[in-house]
Amino acid sequence: MLKALAQPQGARAWLYTHDQDLLSPEQGQGFWEGVQRLRENVPLAYITQESVFYGLTLRVDDRALDPRSDTETLVDWALEILSRKSEVSAHSQQNAILTKDFNDRVIRSVDLGCGSGAIALALKAHAPNTEVWAVDCSPGALALTGHNAQALRLPLVLREGNWLEGMGSLQFDLIVSNPPYISPGDPHLAALRHEPLNALVSQDGGLADIRRIVSQALAHLKPGGWLLFEHGHDQFERVQASLAQWGYTQIQTRPDLAGIPRCTGAQSPNME
Repeated sequence: MLKALAQPQGARAWLYTHDQDLLSPEQGQGFWEGVQRLRENVPLAYITQESVFYGLTLRVDDRALDPRSDTETLVDWALEILSRKSEVSAHSQQNAILTKDFNDRVIRSVDLGCGSGAIALALKAHAPNTEVWAVDCSPGALALTGHNAQALRLPLVLREGNWLEGMGSLQFDLIVSNPPYISPGDPHLAALRHEPLNALVSQDGGLADIRRIVSQALAHLKPGGWLLFEHGHDQFERVQASLAQWGYTQIQTRPDLAGIPRCTGAQSPNME
């Protein structure tokens, strides 16, 4: 309704004070078109072109997934790690001012498969001293992230690419990703048909992209760096096994607010 009336989301007070207003023909048409799209299972965020994630209002459309509240579990964990890294870095910099490795002590994180930029922007908003990269293979998704970054005045380093390919010798303190993890043919895909398939589906039982990132990340994590994933409810044991196979340490899994295993992460085996 608010979208049809050209009012911002959350403007309920405006509705209460204009409850006797008649809709114009254009407003009525816009409202009922939105209702019809909802009946067709189009995500509400695509209709309003707006979603709130981790307190940030984002533009969202069918170039990227509608960010889910479950993913905030991943952000919570990532911010804990960045907070610890920041404390260590501050102490180290006191002893390294004007030394040649001073610039190497910049805390750097990357969101792989950034979509609308939800994760990357949440990290930048709450860890402003972190250099945050946002990577996506979709030009449209990357443009959407850029739009949100500009609107929120949160600077990101944007890069079009397939996971960590082409990153050269660049290393990060934190690599975080909500990659495609639904298996082809999964019955839940029918309800997600309006969202981009390449952001949802992965081969090898939904784990192909996670395993690709696991193998690539070793060369791009600083000593003691962390790799974090969101994954499906029944995948955490296989994600843990993949991390263990590549020698990662401190392998852990965390549940979402419903108690479902939602995120798995581990630390680089290359320690300082």
